[in-house]
Amino acid sequence: MPLSLRADSFLGIGKNSMLSLDHRFDFHGQSVAWGVIGDGEPLVLIHGTPFSSQVWRRIAPALAGKWRVFYFDLLGYGESEKREGQDVSLAVQNELLSALFDHWELKVPAVLAHDFGGATALRAYYLNGLSYSQLTLIDPVALAPWGSPFVQHVRKHEAAFVGNPDYIHDAILRAYIQGAAFNPLDEKALSLYMKPWQGDIGKAAFYRQIVQMDQCYTDEVSVRYTDMQCPLDIIWGDEDRWIPLSQGRKLSTILNKGRISVVASAGHLVQEDRPEAIVAAMLG
Repeated sequence: MPLSLRADSFLGIGKNSMLSLDHRFDFHGQSVAWGVIGDGEPLVLIHGTPFSSQVWRRIAPALAGKWRVFYFDLLGYGESEKREGQDVSLAVQNELLSALFDHWELKVPAVLAHDFGGATALRAYYLNGLSYSQLTLIDPVALAPWGSPFVQHVRKHEAAFVGNPDYIHDAILRAYIQGAAFNPLDEKALSLYMKPWQGDIGKAAFYRQIVQMDQCYTDEVSVRYTDMQCPLDIIWGDEDRWIPLSQGRKLSTILNKGRISVVASAGHLVQEDRPEAIVAAMLG
């Protein structure tokens, strides 16, 4: 079913304002940044790669009138700790999510997840036994094949990419992030998404998380996919150039009896192209 509602007026925050991550959680000696706004039943937001919880900056405030909204930066992303030799693969992110549920004392929260966040939510559900009151997935990484030619090239030549001068790295980063959106991102949005991956630490962390992308982590869990024991909504941008809509339809057939909400004029980064469609789906 298409989601075509235009409702920018009910978005609760300006497009370039930032969410505050003013809390820190120690995960096996590594600092994880998180924040919370609103009141009501709990809702956990999980971002994807190469982004951070700031992808929810136009969405979380609009949902905070209904839920107590928790958001965090995945390990090795955003404001969370980045270090040499760090495991930031999908193998560890569901363990982090499970630990955060315990830390926040959440039993059966609602979950809204995008891209790698979707993989994290699915792995935590099927492998860690987490329970959700409802799950909304936006263009999730869930079924093979995934991973662009660029990703495969970086995995073979990590040192060469890390050794690039900053101006070349910034050009790669800009093009890569823009490729997730259907519409052009403005300079403030691009800067917001690029900043965590700049500088010596950020540059190394950017290529580190790409090198650790491996389909084995979705293969491991996809064999367990069955109808979920909670309400599930799958949202997909009809112009997604990273993971095509055909993958979304295949996933919906496996998990959701073929039900999928297609967002018109949106790429992989629906949060930028059509944030109001996400808010409408959550509040509808």
